[in-house]
Amino acid sequence: MQSIDVDATGEGRMRSQVRPVVLCAFLACGAPFVWPLPAAADSDLPRRPKAPAETYAHANVIYDSVRDSHGERARVILTRPREGSGKFPAIFVAGWLSCDSVEAPADTDDASGKVFRVLAELPEFVTVRMDKPGVGDSEGVCAETDFDTELSAYRAAFRSLSRYGFIDPAKVFVFGISNGGGFAPLIADGAPVRGYVIDGGWIKTWFEHMIEIERRRFVLSGKAPGDINDLMRSVTRLYEAYLLEKQRPAEVFAHHPDLRAAWAGDDDDHLYGRPVAFYQQLQQLNLESAWSNVSAPVLVLHGQYDWIMSRDDHERIVALVNLRLPGAAKFVELPGTGHTFEHYENEQAAFKFKAAAFDPRSANMIADWLRQHR
Repeated sequence: MQSIDVDATGEGRMRSQVRPVVLCAFLACGAPFVWPLPAAADSDLPRRPKAPAETYAHANVIYDSVRDSHGERARVILTRPREGSGKFPAIFVAGWLSCDSVEAPADTDDASGKVFRVLAELPEFVTVRMDKPGVGDSEGVCAETDFDTELSAYRAAFRSLSRYGFIDPAKVFVFGISNGGGFAPLIADGAPVRGYVIDGGWIKTWFEHMIEIERRRFVLSGKAPGDINDLMRSVTRLYEAYLLEKQRPAEVFAHHPDLRAAWAGDDDDHLYGRPVAFYQQLQQLNLESAWSNVSAPVLVLHGQYDWIMSRDDHERIVALVNLRLPGAAKFVELPGTGHTFEHYENEQAAFKFKAAAFDPRSANMIADWLRQHR
């Protein structure tokens, strides 16, 4: 197996790596765990034309890939400290719902990208990010990729950590952002996780989440108070048919054309750039069960002006983890912060995505927590 290793100058070189036969780690209970063999890497996954390579003052960048359940290659981006040897703790990113890349070039304007760059410069940590199918260099079509396929790619990327002799498999943290902040406990698929950092996540059923976000959307968009409950009746009927009965929105509208006004989709088959099957699969997840089985430290973050995900979902994650492992989970409300580390003057600015200057304090707090728990 080979991968492309990019140094601070942006120059790439090929590195040969020996793939281990098995990799053993230990769960908190002390029982042995044998990490399953990862799928073979595909070093020939090309970079996009004119795509800038990430560079850092104190870290090298490795561009690698894994295959999802359909055999398509997904880009994996690692950073590792330039100084030091041995095995490092790793931060594995579970990304958002949208088809935006997790790449973080030096000139990124994305708040999450700026957080990634802060973490990549930590002298004692490796970072691992994966672009989902159809995003960045990854093969596939994001707008047609369902959640099960996306999760298979994340799991393949997580298993692939056993390829790297510089990663300590007993010290892998999962950093879940937005949608990834909900399904983060599903990624390791039984492998040990050192801890979780969650921002803008969820834990209720997707149906409940959509009912909550639609009400907030109507309020923040200035709908008349007397109209909101009527709108919510339509929203509830629509999402019952779409998520609970698994009807296609086009079928629903054919029988109930009055419900089309409640649909925020891009077309009858897509919402927020993803296919309807993606959300129907999210509806089947039992994240209450997943989080109640977590036995690791968890830092749960929610932005003060995050109108997309509910604060009480985050508080519920903390409660479930602490029920299993008292004191392991901590909730922090990030002042002046939106859904994914953007900073805003007020809630209306967050709703209109009119961000203020990036504030690095959230990134520094995450870094401090990771150091404390490594």
